[in-house]
Amino acid sequence: MKVKILVCAILLVSASAFAEIRLGALFAVTGPASFLGLPEKQTLEMLVDEVNASGGINGEKVKLFIYDTKGSDQEARKKFLRLVQKDKVLAVIGPTRTGSALAIKDLAEESKIPLFTCAASRKIVDPVAKYVFKSPQSDDHAVEKIFEYLTTKNKSKVAIMTAQNGFGAAGRDALIGIAPRYKIEIVADEKFRDTDKDMTSQLSKIASNNPDAVIVWGVGPAPAIVAKNFRQLNMKGYLIMSHGVASKKFIELAGDAAEGIILPAGRLLIADKLPEKDKFKKLLVDYKSKYESKFNSPVSTFGGHAYDSFLMFKKGVEEGGKDGAKIVAAVEKIKNMIGTAGEFNLSEGDHNGLTKEAFEMLIIKNGNWEIAE
Repeated sequence: MKVKILVCAILLVSASAFAEIRLGALFAVTGPASFLGLPEKQTLEMLVDEVNASGGINGEKVKLFIYDTKGSDQEARKKFLRLVQKDKVLAVIGPTRTGSALAIKDLAEESKIPLFTCAASRKIVDPVAKYVFKSPQSDDHAVEKIFEYLTTKNKSKVAIMTAQNGFGAAGRDALIGIAPRYKIEIVADEKFRDTDKDMTSQLSKIASNNPDAVIVWGVGPAPAIVAKNFRQLNMKGYLIMSHGVASKKFIELAGDAAEGIILPAGRLLIADKLPEKDKFKKLLVDYKSKYESKFNSPVSTFGGHAYDSFLMFKKGVEEGGKDGAKIVAAVEKIKNMIGTAGEFNLSEGDHNGLTKEAFEMLIIKNGNWEIAE
């Protein structure tokens, strides 16, 4: 009897010693969206190291499984299935791109694996899917912030240029759908591909309509080419980008053409300029300092999306344990959570929890970010 008790005790101790929380992640670490995916990967690795160094979550260490989607929707589906079937993860953070997130939304539901995406489109969480959340501000919020800004400048004629991908399509839908509410007239509607090397054709058509502003919706190198061509054609009016370019990498790619560009972005980019009493400043400055010190690279809002997704996941596990449905229920109860993107208030009907107030309108000046007046 004593031997049995001893064996059971050893097994329990062993199980406890080797217990772990298996967390999956999908990021576009290579490919056109790599400047979004790499900071997401690095941020998540940094946070998991910190949590494990402090004892883990509920006393269990987090074991991380990360795969590169290369920005491909098909690769995202394949790697998601690998995370679920082979790696047996409890939840997944990512993917980076809207198209990839939409491509695996059904898989997360079918497998009942909580998914905390780092992509922006409202369509990821509307309609709500029980197991799918997202941490970035929605494209709807970005559009509302842009139109609100233009209205204060008494500008109402805009041209739009949107990428032919999931992010661009979602942005175009939002721009066209929300424009009437702000009495904005869309005088030109052009598109571009991620791989296009010259946008002068689309911009020349836009110029003939004499808009007050050109609004560009895309990620990767293509928006930087739009900026260069816009300056080369000596076009007038505002050049406004989406939050998809909220990275120092964009400024590097666009060079001098980035000067004066306006965009909606999270407060992380202006963390040092926030007043001391700002409720977001401490978290933002702390994250920025740790990230830039560890990776010798400027922080970006995209890494912040991974930061916020991990916060959601961690709170879910702390309250719900290692049960997917209970994690979902716990995340839906998150209120007043301060993240890099803003203050999160989630519910059963809102799996994002942010509003347009999570954005600030910024302008690029001298290669840096400033609050737009």
